[in-house]
Amino acid sequence: MTSAVSYELVDEIGVITVDNPPVNALSHAVRQGLHDALRAAQQDASKAILIICAGRTFIAGADITEFGKPPQEPHLPDLCSEIENASKPVVAALHGTALGGGFEVALSCHYRCALATAKVGLPEVKLGLLPGAGGTQRTPRLAGVRAALDLITSGNPIDAAKAASLGLVDHLVEGDLREAAMAWCGELVAKNAPRRKTSELRVETISDGVLAEYRSKLAKRARGQIAPFKIVDCVEAAMTQPFPEGMATERKKFIECMQSPQSAAMRHMFFAERKSARIRGLSKDTPQRDIGKVGVIGAGTMGSGIAMNFANAGMDVVLLEVSDEALSNGLQIIARNYVGGIKRGKFTEAEALERRERIAGTTEYSSLADADLVVEAVFENLGLKQDIFAELDGVCKKGAILATNTSYQDVNRIAAATTRPEDVIGLHFFSPAHIMKLLEVVRADKTADDVLATCMALAKKIGKTPVVSGVCYGFIGNRMLSHYGREAQLCVIEGATPEAVDTAMEQWGMAMGPLAVFDLAGLDVGYKARQGLPEDQRGDPRASRVADTLVEMGRCGQKTSAGFYRYDADTRKRTSDPEVQALIEREAEALGVKRRDIDSSEIVDRLIFALVNEGMKIIDEGIAQRPGDIDVVYVYGYGFPAFRGGPMHYGDAVGLDQVLARVNEFRQRFGADNWSPAPLLEKLVADGTNLTDWAKANCS
Repeated sequence: MTSAVSYELVDEIGVITVDNPPVNALSHAVRQGLHDALRAAQQDASKAILIICAGRTFIAGADITEFGKPPQEPHLPDLCSEIENASKPVVAALHGTALGGGFEVALSCHYRCALATAKVGLPEVKLGLLPGAGGTQRTPRLAGVRAALDLITSGNPIDAAKAASLGLVDHLVEGDLREAAMAWCGELVAKNAPRRKTSELRVETISDGVLAEYRSKLAKRARGQIAPFKIVDCVEAAMTQPFPEGMATERKKFIECMQSPQSAAMRHMFFAERKSARIRGLSKDTPQRDIGKVGVIGAGTMGSGIAMNFANAGMDVVLLEVSDEALSNGLQIIARNYVGGIKRGKFTEAEALERRERIAGTTEYSSLADADLVVEAVFENLGLKQDIFAELDGVCKKGAILATNTSYQDVNRIAAATTRPEDVIGLHFFSPAHIMKLLEVVRADKTADDVLATCMALAKKIGKTPVVSGVCYGFIGNRMLSHYGREAQLCVIEGATPEAVDTAMEQWGMAMGPLAVFDLAGLDVGYKARQGLPEDQRGDPRASRVADTLVEMGRCGQKTSAGFYRYDADTRKRTSDPEVQALIEREAEALGVKRRDIDSSEIVDRLIFALVNEGMKIIDEGIAQRPGDIDVVYVYGYGFPAFRGGPMHYGDAVGLDQVLARVNEFRQRFGADNWSPAPLLEKLVADGTNLTDWAKANCS
């Protein structure tokens, strides 16, 4: 045994206890300890063996600290085989979360009991992998092919009751898990229960059409990913091959996934998301302010969504608007959102009602006097925001955090409108705010450490993935987006159709093409932002000419059923519009742009390398704490494919020398105004290193 695993004989039951906090991960010490304990149990007087875990959970998966390192024996597939081939019945007792390799350990046992609160799952697909210790072979034998495919290709956990209904759990217990599991083991021994080897069960036979249907669904839902399709291959092998051959197929496909760039990218994102919550230079012991009541100013789509976040997390919210009519409209938006959530099964009617009742409306600033946090979410006008913060300065209690949801404006100038700039911070939510996971936390020059620490912790409480940004125009995400959008619109006016640009990016992996995204967000949003800038700061006029003309024609995107595309008023389905193509050609001629054929590879490189190049500048300026933070912003906020690992990881994967060569090519072809290589990019290429190694040395 090892320090992570203990063994004791209790009456007729050999009890193996895993104790590897915090989540009993399958470290080498745990695997070795299980191996040693199994051997000991098979040589003593025990008549059954119980595997149980201390702490808050059963084995919750692999040990992430071992990712990327050479595996050590005993390997998990061998350990699972050893469990299944034990000479005595082996029972797993589940609580908390039994995930990934932990659930594979349970599946290799002869019996499984669980607390009703337990959850089980095989989430490997979310790391670009598939279960590699029998998960694709044992799950269909117990639950059937369809249930196995749903569970493994989604990666989402299911509760114990659902698992029991599928045959993945044999017995639900209540109360003390150890006591209940021991009692059930005693019953199994008393009735001389046999060892049930999952590997010996027959897999149901289904038609080839079912597998074809799953592959067709995955082609849409998991576009561009390889792991989900290899999972289908493995489950098919469970149907068509004997267990040993099926295991060999699983192992082969697992290694292919593990060695793929996609899994490397998704594992990078796994770690990047966790690192993004850490604030460089800020002690973990930094005190936090208590947040109980939250005020939200502005009851439009964004403000209403922001209010829902806090209400859903159990906080009281006061939503402020300038008029009763605007306030009523905002509360109606919230009501519709909750109705939609009920229809999607996100919560019950009772839960929706409880959350709605936490949101009160007001037209008086005095109602915010006792708020612990106030989030301003009005439209992008610096003067208006400064006026609001001056008002809040006089109304809000001492110690209240004053946050702006601005997407572009200078948080330092907003803070300067108060006598307490240390209490001011940017909290940039992404629309729809009650759904999107990303939250940019913008640290102004005078933002207090405890305000920053409080907001990062609060982000987690309301279900967001927070990333710290410094102050600049557009912060991390929208600053980079301006370059991405510039190239998209330049490609359009130079010769590509809107459909060609969007198709190229969607086939590459983006959730939506850029022009469809602009229509979704509202073309008037960018139009108003540009109008608020001095003319010399509005960028290349060719890059906004078509969009601005569309807005001036009343075509603001989906909200007006017309933008770059036309939209069905009921279904929002988009269709191409010859009128837009005629407009593009007319404006190109007026600007003296000679149109040409632009292939998809040029479209992709121009848009993606514009992101990479600007991201390099953001890192060099210290706006982002680390390259991985930028990747988190783009994967969670802008539909960048996780299997590409975010723009900065992608630049490293392609090779920074190739990125720089392409950027220099674009500078020569299109001019230095739009294509100026980031100094950091040039430096890293000159030094023969990459961004990953640079970050290890400079972004601890």
